[in-house]
Amino acid sequence: MARIMIISSFVTIGHVGLSAGQPVCQRLGVNVTSVPTVVLSNHPGWPEVARAPVAAEHIVAMAETLSSNGWLADHEAVLVGYMPTVEHVDAAAALLARVSEVADKPRIVVDPILGDWPNGLYVSEGVAQAVRDRLVPLANTMTPNLFELEWLSQRKCMTVDDTKCAAQALDIETVHVTSAPLGWEKTGILSLSGGEFHEYCTPRYPDVPHGVGDVFAALIAANFQVGQAVGYVCALARSSQGQEHLNIVDASADWVSAPAIAATRKD
Repeated sequence: MARIMIISSFVTIGHVGLSAGQPVCQRLGVNVTSVPTVVLSNHPGWPEVARAPVAAEHIVAMAETLSSNGWLADHEAVLVGYMPTVEHVDAAAALLARVSEVADKPRIVVDPILGDWPNGLYVSEGVAQAVRDRLVPLANTMTPNLFELEWLSQRKCMTVDDTKCAAQALDIETVHVTSAPLGWEKTGILSLSGGEFHEYCTPRYPDVPHGVGDVFAALIAANFQVGQAVGYVCALARSSQGQEHLNIVDASADWVSAPAIAATRKD
């Protein structure tokens, strides 16, 4: 049975960060090693939120203990998500190095959780720069949203061709761009892999809770094909419309059985 590691935020209610990727992967038969970078009562978009920071040195200590107990070598992938401080970026980079030393060519997936339109960065400039300079070079796969792709590449992405150029500029083996500019009534993934681009389009469902991107990144880390990951995410989004949180548990029979979404275009 596959095992991946997710390093990201954890919420006690709802499904974002670790609390999105972990239950979805486990429901699909993938073991998850969870490393929280911060513990929150809920997504910060709600009016009230309580925070319990996880110090970067605690993450280093956890990595050392996992290594000492021999629990790193069986990981097939590591997904790095939300980083609250520069010190957390350093701790994540060190953990990636540890896993890469003992595991057999693990996938290193960086979901650069930096910000989104229309408000821009929701981490500090220093954290964003550290993610760009310390984590992006370690990745063989990335899952940025359109704002994050623009920020990292320093290129505007008004069209699909703009987005392709920006993805290539990252110089990463595989880039899956979420919220790509595929049309007003559509959303989906623009995927660069092996020098080729594929588009995976789905309807744009209104009023979907936070966490869809976290689920997609976790599925990619767990080595699901892009079309199947998009199929799961599309069904989950449809089943979660109007809900406070992603409907991962109650709608599991629906999204687990969702078919893969075929690529609509290949270049």
